[in-house]
Amino acid sequence: MRIIAGTKRGMKLLGPKTGDSRPITDRVKESLFNVLFKYDLPKDKIVADLFCGVGSLGLEALSRGAVFVTFVENEPKVVTVLEKNIEKAGFVKESKIVRADAFKVGAPAGFSEQEYALVFVDPPYACTRDVGTGSPLSKLFKLASEQVIADGFVVVRTHERTKLLEQYGPLEVIERRQWGTMAVTILQRKCR
Repeated sequence: MRIIAGTKRGMKLLGPKTGDSRPITDRVKESLFNVLFKYDLPKDKIVADLFCGVGSLGLEALSRGAVFVTFVENEPKVVTVLEKNIEKAGFVKESKIVRADAFKVGAPAGFSEQEYALVFVDPPYACTRDVGTGSPLSKLFKLASEQVIADGFVVVRTHERTKLLEQYGPLEVIERRQWGTMAVTILQRKCR
């Protein structure tokens, strides 16, 4: 696991010591950021990385020019590794760690109380089996829709069998991608 591009290109990230993580592969991460590039992301944007693990997506965003990233992770041992990765990359001033359950806090304010342009949502696959109205994931989307800017993006990583609804309040699916058994759905906050 490493940072693919940007100012920290090639930097190896420390991995989790737990066996229940699903680190994103370098190839898939590169493909995902190539997709995000067409939406002018993440350069000069404020980003949140929910269920961030050791920070692979958020650190990639910082390396590619994001202004600030709020990392949300609940597991204490993983947060310790995350802190080391942020320090190793030299992004301490450009980041904030929130140790909390992302289902409960979403993307809390992290940088001058501004809302986010991009939010990564990468929960354990077991938590994404139920995607209907009233599900924990649906409630998280409602919360996140209040924390992203108008026309902001929410990127959700799930198992390939998980099919998100077309819309969650103001968040609408604009693109779906699949790499192996992993699926990524990009939602955008539409203003009416």
